[in-house]
Amino acid sequence: MTTQTTQTQSAPARANAVGVARSRVEGVEKVTGAARYAGEIPFADLAHGWLVLSTIARGRVRAIDEEAVRALPGVLAVLHHKNAPRVRDDVIGGLGRPDPIVEVFQDDRVPHAGWPVALVVAETSEQAREAAESLVVEYEEEPHDVSFGADRPGTYTPEEGEAAKGDLEAELAASHVVLDASYTTPEQHHGAMEPHAVTVRWEGGRLEVFDSNQGSKWVADDLANLFSLDLSAVRVRSEHVGGAFGSKGLRAHHVAAVMAATELQRPVRVVLTRRQVFATTGYRSPTAQRVRLGADPDGRLRAFAHEHHNLTSTMREFVENGASYGRSMYEATAHHTAHRVLPVDVATPTWMRAPGEAPGSFAVESALDELAERLGMDPIALRVRNEPTVGPVSGLPFSSRNLLGCFEEGARRFGWAGRDPRPRTRREGRWLLGTGTAASTFPSGVAPTTAAVTAEADGTYTVRVTAADVGTGARTALTLIAADALEVAPERVRVRIADSDFGPAWVAGGSMGTRSWGWAVQAAARDLRERLPLAPGDIPAEGITARTDTTELIARLSAKERYSYGAQFAEVAVDVASGEVRVRRLLGVFAAGKIINPLTARSQFTGGMTWGLSMALHEEAVRDAATGGHVNADFAGYHVAANADVPDLQAEWIDDPDPDDPVGIKGIGEIGIVGTAAAIANAVWHATGVRHRDLPIRPDRVLLGEARREETGPHA
Repeated sequence: MTTQTTQTQSAPARANAVGVARSRVEGVEKVTGAARYAGEIPFADLAHGWLVLSTIARGRVRAIDEEAVRALPGVLAVLHHKNAPRVRDDVIGGLGRPDPIVEVFQDDRVPHAGWPVALVVAETSEQAREAAESLVVEYEEEPHDVSFGADRPGTYTPEEGEAAKGDLEAELAASHVVLDASYTTPEQHHGAMEPHAVTVRWEGGRLEVFDSNQGSKWVADDLANLFSLDLSAVRVRSEHVGGAFGSKGLRAHHVAAVMAATELQRPVRVVLTRRQVFATTGYRSPTAQRVRLGADPDGRLRAFAHEHHNLTSTMREFVENGASYGRSMYEATAHHTAHRVLPVDVATPTWMRAPGEAPGSFAVESALDELAERLGMDPIALRVRNEPTVGPVSGLPFSSRNLLGCFEEGARRFGWAGRDPRPRTRREGRWLLGTGTAASTFPSGVAPTTAAVTAEADGTYTVRVTAADVGTGARTALTLIAADALEVAPERVRVRIADSDFGPAWVAGGSMGTRSWGWAVQAAARDLRERLPLAPGDIPAEGITARTDTTELIARLSAKERYSYGAQFAEVAVDVASGEVRVRRLLGVFAAGKIINPLTARSQFTGGMTWGLSMALHEEAVRDAATGGHVNADFAGYHVAANADVPDLQAEWIDDPDPDDPVGIKGIGEIGIVGTAAAIANAVWHATGVRHRDLPIRPDRVLLGEARREETGPHA
């Protein structure tokens, strides 16, 4: 008995936490409703603000009839350009200049439809909405232009918008097969489950903000600079976020709420409607892309050219970096990629899940499939033939690259070897069946972050880092990373996040969040472990804290190309009589570094793939040229994939740690969407024999393609 007791006490306290599937640490709070979101924080004396958006696309505000609205029940204030506080117009934050929409109520100009022109504040949300919808605004309207296309006058090349090596035209002329094709993707929106919301209190000379965002320190610093406050005078918390995908940074509703809270000297909440979200929080620009490929008979690429067009606002340049996708993917003797931008009278686009890579991969991976068809090659074999050993344009070594391993494992799981490459050969009743594949990649970045870990007197540990869990499971992943670094069970670790008072940290964006935060947390935890006294009882009541800043650690990283990779496989069924496309199977296999929590990681991969399906078949924001506004700014008109759209969805991964990262993470939040739309489009071609180069692949487009095929033959 004594021997058994001794063995038990000397055994390890826990197994490794990283790599073991774990439910979210805040899961019970969320499913029981205990988790408070930005629009639910209780405050006494809370007032409610409601934005009024412009109904014209360009012009000036001539008059605002605020007196009638001020007389309505409960109305406390009407803020607009004639009475609102002044803000700075020269703020450059941690992620560059904020969207100019944050310079709200500063003058009478209206640069696009949906521009905020007033905020009505009342005792209740219902009173604020009724008053806002009653507010009469008169405009001096000017001619506007919201149309977009690849050949529009005014298109320009942004700074550092091109990358090239070799003589493109000479290599195209020397190629055995040349493909020259154009592709388009429409305007797309983030559609987070939780609409944007903020609750603001100004008290004791300090601004306290409860927000739904992707980086509390980022928002806090931008607000401080915008209102000329000391950085320490602003605290932003965003503990629970119901989705973000790139849209939840500093926006007009933040600034309007701060203005109201400081003017009224009481807490103010602003929650956007779904239509207001569409109008004011950014979107993915539509794109027009041209891909030119030239190849030898064996499939070796002599020429690779990708020209990518997007629109931006007249207020600020935003580049959807779709042409960057091919710069790291395929070797070619001549390699030319370029971005082109067209300013028009619309809101400024912003980052949206896999910005650049999502639309860029659709064009490039579709073009490669077309080239494989013309060469009579298997699409995977064509990609293997052009696998680079170093960066095709940069010449830099890869930190690690296992794209071919993804294709090998994916082909095995999907049953690719038994595929008949001929299109329109499989039929099941009224359905034509087809399969397709595409590659995916996304940069693996890391940014400086601070973190603190405290050993508490009760034997637990508290981690503090200004991370943001936007639904990815980051809080749980950080718990596991800290537990392993401290060599304790995860149950003894409490992770506190999303509080700007915890110090600078990278945002939840660019698939860099968990890698950046995890590196800082691990370093602080290891430092703390070395400083702990031998006897747990010697820890003082205030605890022992170790802090770290990874700026110097990251600066030592060698110059390499760092990416996650994946292979996407799709099987579709197409009814050419109705135009309906059904995705029957989706499989993604990824090489994305060390997987911290398999449970939430699989959710991230499959969530991205579902979004890729939605991009391929459904999502399309439509603007009315006459008004400049959206005609489908709600979930009735803006269609997204639903549960029934994907009956069989699988995500797997292969071993692929980053040797330069002590945590081994590469990033997984965005790669799932990359390549998925192309794999589905390639499968639709295989099913029907018709190429679809314009997204989404709507039923009417399928029917038109079928009609053209019947008129001109199968090779049209």
